[in-house]
Amino acid sequence: MSKNDICKNNFIRHIIEKDLISGKHNIVHTRFPPEPNGYLHIGHAKSICLNFGIAKDYNGFCNLRFDDTNPVAENIEYVQSIKKDLQWLGFEWNGAVRYASDYFDQLYQYAIELILKGLAYVDCLIPEQIRQYRGTLTLPGKNSPYRNRSIAENIKLFKKMRNGNYMEGTACLRAKIDMASPLIVMRDPVLYRIKFTEHHRTGKKWCIYPMYDFTHCISDALEGITHSLCTLEFQENRRLYDWILSNISIRIRPTQYEFARLNLTYTILSKRKLNKIIAENIVEGWDDPRMPTISGLRRRGYTAKSIREFCLRIGVTKQDSYVDISALESCLRDDLNKIAPRAMAVLNPIKVIIENMSDHNIEMISMLNHPSNPEMGTRSVPFSNQIYIDRSDFREISSKNYKRLVLGQEVRLRNAYIIKAERIEKNNNDEITIIYCTYDPNTLKKNPIDGHKVQGVIHWVSVNHALPATFYIYDHLFKLADPNTTDNLLSIMNTQSLTIMKGFVEPSLNTATSKITYQFERKGYFCIDYNRSTFTNLVFNRTVSLRETQTNSTIKY
Repeated sequence: MSKNDICKNNFIRHIIEKDLISGKHNIVHTRFPPEPNGYLHIGHAKSICLNFGIAKDYNGFCNLRFDDTNPVAENIEYVQSIKKDLQWLGFEWNGAVRYASDYFDQLYQYAIELILKGLAYVDCLIPEQIRQYRGTLTLPGKNSPYRNRSIAENIKLFKKMRNGNYMEGTACLRAKIDMASPLIVMRDPVLYRIKFTEHHRTGKKWCIYPMYDFTHCISDALEGITHSLCTLEFQENRRLYDWILSNISIRIRPTQYEFARLNLTYTILSKRKLNKIIAENIVEGWDDPRMPTISGLRRRGYTAKSIREFCLRIGVTKQDSYVDISALESCLRDDLNKIAPRAMAVLNPIKVIIENMSDHNIEMISMLNHPSNPEMGTRSVPFSNQIYIDRSDFREISSKNYKRLVLGQEVRLRNAYIIKAERIEKNNNDEITIIYCTYDPNTLKKNPIDGHKVQGVIHWVSVNHALPATFYIYDHLFKLADPNTTDNLLSIMNTQSLTIMKGFVEPSLNTATSKITYQFERKGYFCIDYNRSTFTNLVFNRTVSLRETQTNSTIKY
């Protein structure tokens, strides 16, 4: 099955194709409706790729509409970050950016219409009483004592709400449906609540704000949305979605369809919980490279293509499941392996002195930027008699499977010569400080003629030309494969989610930019951290290791 087949083989596309063939719709119009109360995360990417992808594939339209109905938690920073993330992912919305607040006047009039039809009333129960009256999954709710107010009185009271004559929490507008409904969402849901909070777009014009369920369906209809795609937690809300549209004078009737949200191991995709992690200073902010936000992944070095590919591979179903985070990392490695230029970096350096090479002998060694893509060109890397290698690449005593530098044995330096470890120097703590070697000048990029037994290849950086660098090595934020099983996030935080190392990189990286993710030979993929790097110290984030690491995930669905 091709990628294109995978992309089209889901129930939502089957519905759309049936609608187009039957003539129910002659155009496909979707929307992506984020609430600007936080940054987008990888879970949103699934919805983005679905909504924008469907619109593109069927030559339709996809709107960007901000659900800005709760001014307490929203601000312009989130609006700007969401727009930036969408464009970085490679998507463009239809026409101008839309906002639920664009429709506040119309929504208010539709609320008046429901009151005039006897289908909405002003309730003066406090929020806790409303919850008590609502009932439970096994017990029906009971009617509010304010439910049978006259239409005229409800109109008068709703206008008083609009004019700010009630305190917060003392009045709300509720739909009059059925307090005995088996669906709790249909037990006279709240349509409007009072909030004396300035809105980032409408300022102080309003002190009452519509609820999501009331706003969303009407906004869809006003925009001519044909297929309103939501995650499964809104499945029961579809009944309310349809009820509202059936009881107001609006011509267009969009249809809501639900799909399974993304659940990723070792990851939390709740903006409320992510905000808590930020508030506790566990991470730097929404764009911390350990965060599952789009901006965090971008800062870590993820590519937009790898995220789109991941969303394509996991598909669209109605069955909740967990996806192992290794699936996301696999998409990233597949992309970076093709496009990432190679370079050398030493993360935990130890000095090597080549005794039979002159102090003044500096060689410029030409290296391919990508071993499988000569079109990416070459670079010149200086080689001298003093180099850094990684401390883990040397041992005093050999072992069966160790194929790097060992005292008294040889190893090849990447793209350079074969060296032999002759002796070592240690400090007072019995730590090795210098490895003294010799090299064979006849082995530059070629195998020796006289039978040297060389099994390993290690990377290196010339001491006198090396650029100091700091490396941020990331791991999962949480110790549990399913961190959603507890609200006590602090108890499951991985204290080893960040390791900072000091080392060196080859001089060609003095022009490194955050737009390029590099493969550091044998160490993984890294990118410049644009928030931390300075002219005197480059800072690199490890994007992903070269190979998949074993996880302890036990989640199976």
